[in-house]
Amino acid sequence: MNRALKNLLDFDREGMQLFFHELGEKPYRAHQVLKWIHQIGIKDIEIMTNLSKSLRDKLKSMTEIVLPEIVFEQGSKDGTRKWLLQLADGNCIETVFIPEKNRGTLCVSSQVGCALNCKFCSTAQQGFSRNLTVAEIIGQVWLVVRCLSDGSLRHDHTVSNIVMMGMGEPLLNFDNVVKATNLMMDDFAYGFSKRRVTLSTSGVVPALRRLSEMSEVALAISLHAPNDELRNRLVPINKKYPLSELLEVCRNYFKGDSRRRITIEYVMLEGINDQPLHAKQLIKILEGIPVKINLIPFNPFPNTIYNRSSQAVIENFKNILMSAGFNAITRKTRGEDIDASCGQLIGRVRDRSYHSREYQKVIPILFESSATSSNFREKQEQK
Repeated sequence: MNRALKNLLDFDREGMQLFFHELGEKPYRAHQVLKWIHQIGIKDIEIMTNLSKSLRDKLKSMTEIVLPEIVFEQGSKDGTRKWLLQLADGNCIETVFIPEKNRGTLCVSSQVGCALNCKFCSTAQQGFSRNLTVAEIIGQVWLVVRCLSDGSLRHDHTVSNIVMMGMGEPLLNFDNVVKATNLMMDDFAYGFSKRRVTLSTSGVVPALRRLSEMSEVALAISLHAPNDELRNRLVPINKKYPLSELLEVCRNYFKGDSRRRITIEYVMLEGINDQPLHAKQLIKILEGIPVKINLIPFNPFPNTIYNRSSQAVIENFKNILMSAGFNAITRKTRGEDIDASCGQLIGRVRDRSYHSREYQKVIPILFESSATSSNFREKQEQK
């Protein structure tokens, strides 16, 4: 990748329009290029024949279209597929596609590793390197859409839903994730509806408030515990943003649209958070919040201290929630034989220069203003 060239995959519609405006071109040129790249799947600017020859030459001298590189693709016996993608700096991320009868869900990563150190998640145990660029996030979508349309898989395997539930905490890469999800929902790019693009967060409260003002993506909250004491152990960011703050934001998140629900994600850990008392506590704290609850059987990984709750325990937990009027389902475990299930993605993290604990210290700083990862690096360098 030539650092002097702009990667056109880094632009959402607003950014692409600004870029063409600076070139003295009309906004519709941005729309044309977005369609060539994301809808038609073209990387060669010379093929974009509805652009003038002079404009194509200018773009070739100033821009490039660079994607992550597929290291390998692996298939599960249940149809789930996982891609290991290498980035320009040698780090690797993982992307997973989960086919079902009436949908195909793509699970996309937002960071190399993760800084939040959730105890039941394999990704968090790998450490943290850096945020992904817009190009590296949307590039996962670009690659999988092309892989699924090349004729090697069944024709009914197409992406219908996208979840930002892969490696990383999306709201700690706020600006790039918002731009990438804009592209996912843009009619000139992938055209997914706002209900088919879901962002999952562990609860970075200041960023969550910003997200409610800037984006219409669907929202999932990685809750996993019904009280602060337990959540402090399982999801350490709760020490900074406790349940009372997180749930207050959730209570008003979709205010004005009674049809929308927040998905509550709750991993089922044997003897830890799966007892009837926990279900009753969960009912109490979620009262009055428009939610649906996904119970996630724990997916084991090497050296973990946790075990999966039994099916009978999960079923009893679900029945308690449903008897209180909540919509609760048990998420089917998919891709477990290729380590593609929830919490199992690890990629390959080469540079852990920003240790998880150090990163967490500056989380509030990131959202005092419209901060980005560059602000974080500047503050670290000043230490």
